[in-house]
Amino acid sequence: MFYRLSGVHHADYVSDSRIFKVPADRNLTAFIFLIGLAAPFIIPSLYLNSYLLPWLIWTAAALGLNLVTGWAGQLHLGYAAVMAVGAYSAIHAARFGVPWEFALIIGGLTSSVIGSLFAFAALRVKGLYLALTTLAMQFVMDWVLTHSPAISGGSHASLQSPTLALLGQEITTDTGFYYVAFGWCVLVTIFMLNLKRTGLGRALVAVREKDFAAAILGVNSFYYKILAFATSSFIAGVSGALLVATFFFLAAPEQFSVAVSIQVLAMVIVGGLGSIIGSYFGVALILLVPGIVNGLVVTLSEWIGMQINVETLAHIPNAVYGALIVIILLIEPLGLGKLYGNIRDYLMVWPFDQFKK
Repeated sequence: MFYRLSGVHHADYVSDSRIFKVPADRNLTAFIFLIGLAAPFIIPSLYLNSYLLPWLIWTAAALGLNLVTGWAGQLHLGYAAVMAVGAYSAIHAARFGVPWEFALIIGGLTSSVIGSLFAFAALRVKGLYLALTTLAMQFVMDWVLTHSPAISGGSHASLQSPTLALLGQEITTDTGFYYVAFGWCVLVTIFMLNLKRTGLGRALVAVREKDFAAAILGVNSFYYKILAFATSSFIAGVSGALLVATFFFLAAPEQFSVAVSIQVLAMVIVGGLGSIIGSYFGVALILLVPGIVNGLVVTLSEWIGMQINVETLAHIPNAVYGALIVIILLIEPLGLGKLYGNIRDYLMVWPFDQFKK
């Protein structure tokens, strides 16, 4: 079968800690990577920039949230606020003539500083209390954005993003925007894949399970919580800046509201806490399914000759994909990543598992 461990032996720690322990995983990843590179030549520009580009950027953002929520176990309801900090910081830096390469780093570092403030709250409270604290910080950031014309232009204004330029070349084509998003998503994915097999990744998991037990074992929970929030916030800041520079082309407060924070958290939960592949699935479900359902409903209504008013049509996709989320979590509470893992594990032993029946 496609997945098979036959002939694969892990005789030392280095071999056992490889990113891809099964050759099929490495081959499948390489195949998907090549498909991603060839996507602009295969997929029409409309679908490339309306679906694939935001999916890649939001996946990178979801991976950052998964780092602090899925691995470090810190419930974060203010993630969109951190993305807003990075977006506005990078745009203002670019408007002042800073090259976009440094503007993105400035956006990420500024987000890390603000995001680290959430870590100090995590030192005092946990669980739902931490969630409420981060939610309060989200509301504070919403107020700052809507009441600070110097930052955002005001409550009903938007801030135009300068033309994105990397390595001295202006990027104005759909293909260029896609490759920027693709490169950032690949970079974050590689970072997360390597992080999970390092001492830092294991320390974050120890803090998530029992922080006081981890402290007894010598793991400094204070340090690792701050590091998790800072690293996650850096990813959020750069993702927010790229989202504005390649997709929205302007920044507005409503793009980073509390509803967006809840949406990103839903992406992580539906995909599976601590699952990298699950973040891809969760973002695809939350971000893409409503549009697909909307298209199917319109096509079906035209086919059967039934008239659906605009108000009903606007609510049907949300109802359908909401029900789909409930069904998925009832089938597998650990999310789509775990569901994928179950299928993968089944393929590893099929058809030999049939012999005992």
